[in-house]
Amino acid sequence: MSAPLSPRVVSERAALAPHAPQSAVVAASEIYDVRARTAFVTGAARGIGAETARRLHGKGANVALVGLEPERLQALAAQLGERAIAIEADVTDLEALSDAVAVTVERFGGIDVGIANAGIAYTGPLATAPVEQVERTLAVNFLGVWRTDRALIAQIAEKRGYLLNIASLAAVSHAPLMGPYTAAKSGVEALTDALRMETALTGARVGCAYFGFIDTDLVRASFKQPSAEAMTGRMPAFMRNPAPLSKAVDAIEHGVERRSSRVWAPRWIGAMLALRGVLQPLTERQMLREPSRLRAGIEAAQSSHETDAQDPLLGVAMQAVER
Repeated sequence: MSAPLSPRVVSERAALAPHAPQSAVVAASEIYDVRARTAFVTGAARGIGAETARRLHGKGANVALVGLEPERLQALAAQLGERAIAIEADVTDLEALSDAVAVTVERFGGIDVGIANAGIAYTGPLATAPVEQVERTLAVNFLGVWRTDRALIAQIAEKRGYLLNIASLAAVSHAPLMGPYTAAKSGVEALTDALRMETALTGARVGCAYFGFIDTDLVRASFKQPSAEAMTGRMPAFMRNPAPLSKAVDAIEHGVERRSSRVWAPRWIGAMLALRGVLQPLTERQMLREPSRLRAGIEAAQSSHETDAQDPLLGVAMQAVER
């Protein structure tokens, strides 16, 4: 029996110039207590965002629940009580995000923690996928993170807080039929690395989260696409089987407490990050070793017209929602 999956975090002391004030340094061993602090979470209507907000609220934080599904956001805010606020905002709209930040600051007095979690996915070959789906993925998953960071960073810096951008293993392993998603997550990682250094002198910290397949609506619906069903059969079970949602939330919780530069879940993601120099060549070699499987996936995506059934705003995840 394999060892149980568990998150891993890496806490790194910010690299400061010699003249940087010592007040800007927070020891990696210190626990960042969220009690009476405020967290701003995008994509909070479901999945990782909703459960992260619930977890941080349970530890005493105020939470701003930000997303596109107002009924779900309001229901979660009502469950959590007076220390929660629901705000409808699209991460492709910087003005809407800035307004959401202003509303949160007015309600709670500031923002200490930001979780840029909102994300969508579509499947299909880059050569034939609808242009609007490709561009929507990039607009939400990459530029949406940048807009969220832009709207939040002044508050995070002022509070010497923590900003966590949600990327993916897809940032370092680029699979076929997920081109826009992998491109966006790679961009999130690069953006985070730059912002981490730019923000270090303020005493705030910026982190990046790398998750494998987690048991969310998005992953469940993605796996049900004809193209995915044609291609995932030979994946190792530990990669193919989604990890419990709690593993991702555990990683985020530990990351916030340590203001970590990088967090990941499940446990094996750490090895993939360490092997990133060889991971993509190995992925491509394995894929091309069985071209019939890749061909079947592409043909399934095209013949099934799976892109036609994918929600224009929220992608495949909406197919997993019980109506």
